[in-house]
Amino acid sequence: MSMEWLKPWGISGMDQDDINGVYRDKIILDHCRNPRNQTQLQLPDKTGEAINPFCGDEVHLDINFDVSGHVSDVFVMAEGCAINQASSSILSEAIKGLSLADMLKLYRKFTCVMNGNTKLKQLDSSSFDDLSVMYGVRKFPVRIKCVLLSWMALYKIVSKT
Repeated sequence: MSMEWLKPWGISGMDQDDINGVYRDKIILDHCRNPRNQTQLQLPDKTGEAINPFCGDEVHLDINFDVSGHVSDVFVMAEGCAINQASSSILSEAIKGLSLADMLKLYRKFTCVMNGNTKLKQLDSSSFDDLSVMYGVRKFPVRIKCVLLSWMALYKIVSKT
C-alpha cells in the first residue's frame, strides 16, 4: 500500500531497503551471531535489567569492578530482536574499563544521540567505535527502543550510586 498521501504532513513510509540494510550491517550481524560477554558472573557487583513489555525483549546486565572502581568483567544476556541483541553486545564491550561516572557520561551521550538531541560530531568518536553502527537505526523511531533497552539496564546500575 502506498504511503504517498502521508507526505504532505511530513510522514513517509519506512523504506524496506533501509531497514534491511540495518539488519545486514556487518557489525550488527557479528554481534548478534557472536554476542560478547556471555559468561555469567558468579557474584556480580552490580546488576541491571530492562524489559520492553510491548515486544517482550529483555536484557540482563551484570558488572564486576576492579579495586580502582573500573569495570573488570561484564555479563550480558539479551533476548529478542537482532538490534537489541547486537546493541547489548556492543554496550558490554564499550563499558569495559570504565568507572561508574564514565559509564553515566557514555549513557547520556549515547542516548542523546539516539534520541536526536546531539549532533554526532559533538561526540568523542574514540569512545563510540562499534556504537556508531546503531546511529542508522535513528531513521526508524520504533526501533530506537530496541537499541536503548540495554542502555536502560545500564542506567539502573549507574544511577544507583
